[in-house]
Amino acid sequence: MAREENPFSDKLDTEERNDLSDSEFGLPAQRAYPMPDAAHVRAAEAYFRYCPDDEKPLLARNILKKAAEFGIDVKSPTILEWAEK
Repeated sequence: MAREENPFSDKLDTEERNDLSDSEFGLPAQRAYPMPDAAHVRAAEAYFRYCPDDEKPLLARNILKKAAEFGIDVKSPTILEWAEK
C-alpha cells in the first residue's frame, strides 16, 4: 500500500526520506529517526531505546518538540527523563 493510501504508515521510501529537511529528524546530524508526521513521532518513541546514550537527550527533546507539533501527548517517563538532561 502506497504511503498516500495509508497516512498512518511509518514507512518512508528512499525518495521521501531524502526529501526531508534535517530538522525533520530526531538526530539531524545523522538524519536518523525521521519524524515528518505523527506516525513517525510514535515510531521514534518506540525505537528510542536503541539510540546511543550520548544522543538520547537530543532525541528526547526533538521527540517532545515534534509531538507538540502534532498534538501528541508523550507520557514515556524514559523520554521525559532524558529530555531534562
